[in-house]
Amino acid sequence: MFEKILVANRGEIAVRIIRACKELNIRTVAVYSDADANSMHTQMADEAICIGKGSSTDSYLKIDRLISAAEITDVDAIHPGYGFLAEKPEFAEICESCNIRFIGPSSRAMSALQDKAVSRALAKKAGVQPPPGSEGIVETEDEALATARNVGYPVMIKAVAGGGGKGMRMAHNDISLRKGFHAAKNEAEKSFGHPGVYIEKFIENSHHIEFQILGDNKGNIIHLGERDCSIQRRNQKVVEETPSPLIEHKFKDLRKKMGKAAVRIAEAANYTSAGTVEFIVDERGNFYFLEVNKRIQVEHPITEEVTGIDLVQLQIMIAMGEPLRISQSSVQIKGHAIECRVNAENPFDDFKPSPGRIEMYYAPGGPGVRVDSHAYAGYLIPPYYDSMIAKLITFGKDRTQAMDKMSRALSEYLITGVKTTIPFEQAIMQDPNFRRGVYSTTFVDQLLGSARRELIEERA
Repeated sequence: MFEKILVANRGEIAVRIIRACKELNIRTVAVYSDADANSMHTQMADEAICIGKGSSTDSYLKIDRLISAAEITDVDAIHPGYGFLAEKPEFAEICESCNIRFIGPSSRAMSALQDKAVSRALAKKAGVQPPPGSEGIVETEDEALATARNVGYPVMIKAVAGGGGKGMRMAHNDISLRKGFHAAKNEAEKSFGHPGVYIEKFIENSHHIEFQILGDNKGNIIHLGERDCSIQRRNQKVVEETPSPLIEHKFKDLRKKMGKAAVRIAEAANYTSAGTVEFIVDERGNFYFLEVNKRIQVEHPITEEVTGIDLVQLQIMIAMGEPLRISQSSVQIKGHAIECRVNAENPFDDFKPSPGRIEMYYAPGGPGVRVDSHAYAGYLIPPYYDSMIAKLITFGKDRTQAMDKMSRALSEYLITGVKTTIPFEQAIMQDPNFRRGVYSTTFVDQLLGSARRELIEERA
């Protein structure tokens, strides 16, 4: 058993990890920037160490400072959470060389899946097709144009490193391809330190569906079902749910096929720990491999709610060398769960971030309601990081009950002093198409256009 773990992250995921450690009787060390001195995770951990200034490049992305903090506090392991260094094989490798256990996949498995263009090739070897596109990194504008014309517009230009919607652009013609190619490369270089991009056919009216995987160090790999993450803005998720209404009501045979495909890809990479294999599903039920997220996902709570499995605790147990004590046949999905990401953003102003001080804060509760958050009344939301304030999760015996609980919980959620996405998510929960489970990755743009019109009419 680990005696002490350093949490190399901030915000709600740091709080989530610390809670999991407390239940396992493991001591924790929090790290924080100047801007996060009063954040909840620093108060909850057994120890806390400042690692730099507010900017993530001066704090949470400083590997040397994190390792120094780990050595000073004599920890057994580091949990990276998600974002920041969670998917950096260099960080995992340095942890391994310093005899500090990295709670995540091995640096070797991470390297095999780090480059999205390389992971597409690995998926093909595992018998899972990605969307049509380039074979690897596209080096020049002329090569990008040739690829786009070959696969047919529209296409996506995607960074081979990182995620979170950064380094991604859509192109509908040669003009937008030229502009998007250079913009994606520049953003990828700035965000991930790697300018490489590849071209992929954009599948219109699609669903973004991912499968949660778990692998131990004994070669056992299972999946815990799917999550539908199609409700997105700027290629970043807003609402997630499980099971997927598309699979549940239209293509039920896909669950077994896609689950097996996810496991094959994980096996090909010798994957360990928690991870997610992401797919795109078209209107006819064809599915294509997108990428593997080599970490715990933001939306992991909804899988926990329908399976009764604590994913963060399992990550820790796997890192300690424990075998999975769950077989594929023993995984049972019961009920339905939905997650809304409550962000400090103005959805009626292109989701512009709204940092600042929270004046009043009241979180909803009651049966089937879970709130994962680091926020409180008086908390100052820094401008340096992701704008998420909380994750609101509801669980019901079926999808209708989960939606109704979410509508009720959103109406109770009180946050003043900053703009939030709560009003927009309330509109999603009441939308007839969403309630029928009829939506795709274009849903937010369509609904936002309607919501904007209604808002303008109200103000008029």
